[in-house]
Amino acid sequence: MPRNAPHRYPRTARVNEVLIEIIAEELNRLSDPRLEMVTLTGAEVSTDLAYATLYYSALDLSGGVQTEERMKATSAALHKATPHLRRVLGRQVRWRNTPALTFKVDPSLAAGQRIEELIREIHSHDEED
Repeated sequence: MPRNAPHRYPRTARVNEVLIEIIAEELNRLSDPRLEMVTLTGAEVSTDLAYATLYYSALDLSGGVQTEERMKATSAALHKATPHLRRVLGRQVRWRNTPALTFKVDPSLAAGQRIEELIREIHSHDEED
């Protein structure tokens, strides 16, 4: 492909995939039990690669949705692990800067659960009629 040809796949999308792959792999290696059921669901990196937001979901060890207390513990564990994860990322990629990492709960999961609840309510209401 010629140098000036547009990329078929934007750089930030490629970087997002690399971030998820490397960080998810390292999360699996960590021994913190608060991170056992964490799944990275997406990433958004700034165009200058200075900042990256990683979205995650976390299930309770019983397989259900986490309670508020467990969510706080998971968030604290991710915050504590951030410097380590950034170092691992910096060693594995050859970018001018290693982005500052921020972790956020994936809002789409809560929205999906709310939609499911509404559908169940509609179906139970229809069955009553």
